[in-house]
Amino acid sequence: MWGISLCSACAPTAGPNGLSRPAHSLQAEDLVSVEKGRERGRRQQLLPVRPMSTRPIISPLLGEPGAVAADGPDAGVAAHYGDPYAEQRALASRWAVVDRSNRGVVRITGADRLSWLHSLTTQRLEQLAPGASAEALVLSPQGHVEHHLTLTDDGSATWVHVESGTAGALAEFLTSMRFMLRVEPEDVSADYAVVTLLGPDVPAPSGEQPSRGQALPGTRVEAGFGTDLIVPRPGLYAIVADLRSAGAALAGTWAYEALRIAAGRPRIGLDTDHRTIPHEVGWIDTAVHLNKGCYRGQETVARVHNLGHPPRRMVLLHLDGSEDRLPSPGDQVMLDGASVGFAGSAARHYELGPIALALVKRTTPVTATLQVDQIAAAQEVLVSPDAGANVQIQFKRQRGGLTGRVR
Repeated sequence: MWGISLCSACAPTAGPNGLSRPAHSLQAEDLVSVEKGRERGRRQQLLPVRPMSTRPIISPLLGEPGAVAADGPDAGVAAHYGDPYAEQRALASRWAVVDRSNRGVVRITGADRLSWLHSLTTQRLEQLAPGASAEALVLSPQGHVEHHLTLTDDGSATWVHVESGTAGALAEFLTSMRFMLRVEPEDVSADYAVVTLLGPDVPAPSGEQPSRGQALPGTRVEAGFGTDLIVPRPGLYAIVADLRSAGAALAGTWAYEALRIAAGRPRIGLDTDHRTIPHEVGWIDTAVHLNKGCYRGQETVARVHNLGHPPRRMVLLHLDGSEDRLPSPGDQVMLDGASVGFAGSAARHYELGPIALALVKRTTPVTATLQVDQIAAAQEVLVSPDAGANVQIQFKRQRGGLTGRVR
């Protein structure tokens, strides 16, 4: 059995009933526990994805034939280009490029950047090699997820992309934590954009490259769902055109989201709320290093991992296909007339039909048929009810026909 390492300040001491607890632990009533009572106002409690004062940057690819603009957190890019199901098939069976230029980009320079990020996030970053990628989280003091970072380092700067409209808040937080260290965080979303390549035929970093033998453009990020390229925003249209000339199809966010949901990959602000902790949505395996020193919120991670279980767990809902609508993020998930959680992202998958991610109480029976927005839903376990207490979360399989390096 293996456990999370703690610094001397977090070293366990004897507690009631012989259980160990960190020396500066909270009282029992403050600890993570199974939710009691009905969840209320879930839609209002979801993390805001874009501040109301932030206007999205409109992508030039919205001028492509057949482009239909997305709304909500993906405003500013195309939902699809005329055939969402064909775009899904291209992502799953060949390779395609998705315009995600609505994402925020933060660049961090300075000699201390990696050790500094190592101390602030859940990931072990102090020895991140140039070209390597990672996912990381910024947690609140109570262990709740505040930011989900997808990042790489090119040897001179660390590049981070985050949910639309949140780069400014992340850069502000990082700036407040600089102290006397040699680091310079900057929100560069206006100057750089993100496009994502997905599919089994995406060129490998060391293999055959597109665009007449040239390397893939921009800064390559091999964490998250797909291969992300951070590219100069003024060159976005030309870069996508080159990728298409090299064989990539053009796909919208609807297609990307359908495959992401089927793969059980959560999206902050849609599949999480202000109380989400890493264990609940599977980030404990992809974005948390369980053998590193202290960081903000580590106590909650350590307690759940070593002593208990998260109060909720993420599931994939297979929705009744006879309904002509999809649930909205924040809709209550019901069992026998009582709320047991809330729905997150939803989409129509080219093979699975209507699907959604949801966060439900850990004690919800795994075989129970649920309802969301009066739509019947069978649940597929993504995060086991036994998660925590040294139980590693493992998704059973890749979904949606995706193979290869997508992880």
